[in-house]
Amino acid sequence: MIIAQMWEARAAEGRGGELLAWVREQPVVGEPLRYEILSAEGGRVLAITWWEVPTEAEALPELPAPPPELLGRPVHRWRFTSREVR
Repeated sequence: MIIAQMWEARAAEGRGGELLAWVREQPVVGEPLRYEILSAEGGRVLAITWWEVPTEAEALPELPAPPPELLGRPVHRWRFTSREVR
């Protein structure tokens, strides 16, 4: 089964570039099928990893929380199970 993990954070005012740099500097733990970092207006940074695992309950590596001074609010995390690819 394929699991996608999403990690999203909003930077503190004026610190979007620093938050993006922090995410880019984090080591990739494990062997995801794909790892993508995206950014958006408002200092938002999104990291998505895709994993092939035997069960939905499998523990997977995740990005940690950045230093508090970089954040405008706590990190949000979601985990999705792939149901269809087109």
